[in-house]
Amino acid sequence: MSSIKGIDISSYQSSAYSTSGLDFVLIKATEGRSYVNPRMRDQAARARRAGLVVGFYHFLRPGNLDEQAAYFVERCDSVEGDILAVDWETTDGGVATCAEKDAFLRKVKALRPGHRVILYCNRDFWLNRDTSGYAGDGLWIAAYGTGAGSPGIRADWLIHQYTDDPVDTNVARFASRDAMRAWAAGDGTTPPPDRQPAYEPFPGADFFRTGPDSPLITAMGRRLVEEGCSAYAEGPGPRWTESDRRSYARWQRKLGYSGDDADGWPGRASWDELKVPRA
Repeated sequence: MSSIKGIDISSYQSSAYSTSGLDFVLIKATEGRSYVNPRMRDQAARARRAGLVVGFYHFLRPGNLDEQAAYFVERCDSVEGDILAVDWETTDGGVATCAEKDAFLRKVKALRPGHRVILYCNRDFWLNRDTSGYAGDGLWIAAYGTGAGSPGIRADWLIHQYTDDPVDTNVARFASRDAMRAWAAGDGTTPPPDRQPAYEPFPGADFFRTGPDSPLITAMGRRLVEEGCSAYAEGPGPRWTESDRRSYARWQRKLGYSGDDADGWPGRASWDELKVPRA
């Protein structure tokens, strides 16, 4: 499945942003029950003139979910075929619970049944705060440092925000802009899940002690990040480092090992539990 490129913007970006090389734009519309992006309409108009797929998102605050949903759909500049999204992250007023996130998504879908409604959150929220796995019509995941289209999660995803430099930049898992437009309009199907990869067999304990430089180490590191066991300041990368060993030690402790059995050097049992996809 090819990926197409897009950005997400708010009032911090100009209404005259560049659309070169883009296929879609997702625009902040509202926040809570009192804020509307003053540049939203001009930003949307620019995207439409360029023929891009357009979406709008609401920054979710805890509480008053029905009122927030109504505020969002009544004030965003959406037309038929636009994508609607909820931005679930930490706010200065606290964090909406997973149940509140789910309720908001369902309310927006009820208010605008003709629109696709998706969830935006970062990898930490998805792995550590989400308990339902509910993302409406698709998951828009923020995960940096893993490469475009490789967000480091096992769950199916629709859009990956992979950098914020110089602007929040995303790839969407569609073969083309037209395919994304058809999906947004309800005429296309959700991209099929990626095939579950075969897992790498344990390469032997000696492999790691030779200081390997291999795609297998990158794949292992990404699984450790996904499992919440990262000790990486950057990466992971293909060369075995002390950060890999410390990350793997966290994985061993997560499995219940201790002492010499949690020294960070992979063994067959812990490796088989990690289920590293083929690199």
